[in-house]
Amino acid sequence: MDPAEAVRLHDLLMDLIRAAGLLQPDEAFAGHPVSLSQGFALHELDADTPLSQRELAERLRLDKSSVSRLAAEMERKGLLVRERDPNNQRQYRLRLTDKGRAIHVQMRTTFHKQYECWVTAMTQHERAALLEGLPALVRVIRQHVD
Repeated sequence: MDPAEAVRLHDLLMDLIRAAGLLQPDEAFAGHPVSLSQGFALHELDADTPLSQRELAERLRLDKSSVSRLAAEMERKGLLVRERDPNNQRQYRLRLTDKGRAIHVQMRTTFHKQYECWVTAMTQHERAALLEGLPALVRVIRQHVD
C-alpha cells in the first residue's frame, strides 16, 4: 500500500468518527438518554430471546466486567432487567423493558432517517463503492483484532 493512501485512509476514518459525533461515548447519544455503548447494547438486546451477559460481551466485543457495569447502569435506568438464567443460576439473562425497547425504536428510526439522508446525497457509484469497501474493512479489522 502506498504510504500516502494509508495516511489518507487514517485521516478519513478519524474524520468519520468526528463527523458522526462518536467522540463523547459517555454522554447522551444522538439526543437519547443513553451512552454509545448502551445504544449498541439496546440494539443487540432488542430480540425475542434474552442474551446472557457473556453473549452480549461477545457481540459488543467488550470484556465481561465492562458489560456487567453496562447492564447494571441500564437496569438502573429502567432499560433492561437482569434475570437469573433458569438453566445456570450463575449467569444473568438480559431482557429489554418496554422503556428500553421504545428508546431503541426511537434511536433506530432516527438513525435510519439520517442514513437515508446521507446515502441519497451520494452518487450510485459512491454507494456501490461504500457497500464494497466497508465490509472489506470490517472483515480485515476483525481478522487483526481477534
